[in-house]
Amino acid sequence: MKISYDTETFYADLVKHGLIIPTGVKGGYGRGAVFEDILRRFDNLVGRIAEPDGAEELMFPPILPRSLLDEVAYMNSFPQLAGSVHSFFGNEAKARELSTRVNGGERWEDLLDITEVMLTPAACYPVYPTFSGLLPTGGRLVTLLSWVYRHEPSDEPTRLQSFRVREFVRMGRPDDVVAWRDAWLQRGLELLGALGLPAQSDVAADPFFGRVGKMMAANQLDQRLKFEILVPVISQDKPTALCSFNWHQEYFTSKFRIRNADESVAHTACLGFGLERVTLALIKAHGFDPKTWPAHVKAQLWP
Repeated sequence: MKISYDTETFYADLVKHGLIIPTGVKGGYGRGAVFEDILRRFDNLVGRIAEPDGAEELMFPPILPRSLLDEVAYMNSFPQLAGSVHSFFGNEAKARELSTRVNGGERWEDLLDITEVMLTPAACYPVYPTFSGLLPTGGRLVTLLSWVYRHEPSDEPTRLQSFRVREFVRMGRPDDVVAWRDAWLQRGLELLGALGLPAQSDVAADPFFGRVGKMMAANQLDQRLKFEILVPVISQDKPTALCSFNWHQEYFTSKFRIRNADESVAHTACLGFGLERVTLALIKAHGFDPKTWPAHVKAQLWP
């Protein structure tokens, strides 16, 4: 079957089949029951594959302290992606003014003030402050399912402002951390390939902002600190990243004083499956009705 990569048609067909639900917000569509079932089934499959690793399950809300993003210097590197939470702190007079502006169709956001929280831009960020101090012998491995926000409004269905990531974070000695990342890169390729997706890996860089960001991205590429698993969803020439693997070296552990059992500074790495993107890749490859998907794919997702 020849696959078309017409973005507008793909989006329209997703809507027509009830898989996604337009909300009027770019990159903020709802998900239908079938879409959610596919997403959960894939996440469960990842969980079954990862279960022998014994990762510790954690859960955090989709917000984090503004001070945490300040500590990791997020706004220096990715200001264009950040989502800040603001709220109303005024008195009754200001509330009446706010109401008058709203009812009059006027702008009113200048009556809100900044809060102490930001929307979570990366699933792994809340993990690091909780592990300050000595790690156990052999390091630690945690996993979490997290809603992530990035300000990238788009009509392209794989580029969402709010999406879910199945994340794994490894902390420990540098050799152990890199070996874990490399093993999961191969595991991820095999996992997605077994689901009938033409997955390939490539070295990558984060979307650092500005001229300095270009140098940071070049350094990241040179050191091969980031890899992605790519599958054509919207384009064959520019395949979509479904999974990313980042080796942070000492960046987070030095800031939060995370050390190995022998007092050496630990390293960290993380990997994340973009669950909406994997779901869309499966739909693109196999069709809008999972009942018609290949038997070997259904057997893995609906065992």
